[in-house]
Amino acid sequence: MEIIEKPLTTEKFTALASKTVRTGKKGNKNGRPDTRGNRTISQFAFIVNPNANKIQIKNAVESLYNVTVVAVNTMKYSGKVKTRNTKSGVLTGKEKTYKKAVVTLKDGETINFYSNV
Repeated sequence: MEIIEKPLTTEKFTALASKTVRTGKKGNKNGRPDTRGNRTISQFAFIVNPNANKIQIKNAVESLYNVTVVAVNTMKYSGKVKTRNTKSGVLTGKEKTYKKAVVTLKDGETINFYSNV
């Protein structure tokens, strides 16, 4: 069973691959240290097999791209019903049902999808 079908390279997930967020808290006069800083969130999305679970997705990404996966979030999408009018009448069909996985990597790690092109 093939776990990862293809990576998603949309605008949204390209931006998430290199998003920088502020972390930590501001120090105060009572002695709490200033722990503020920036950290890069490395999240990548994949279309995966609908029967795959999070553990299988994590192991597949780690073995395929040699990275450390911190978290996996999954979403199931049901196929939309599509209708169009033609000369011969109305045609009705359905898009494919799929599952999307958003994988968060360890700080500083990244995946380059275009390295083999």
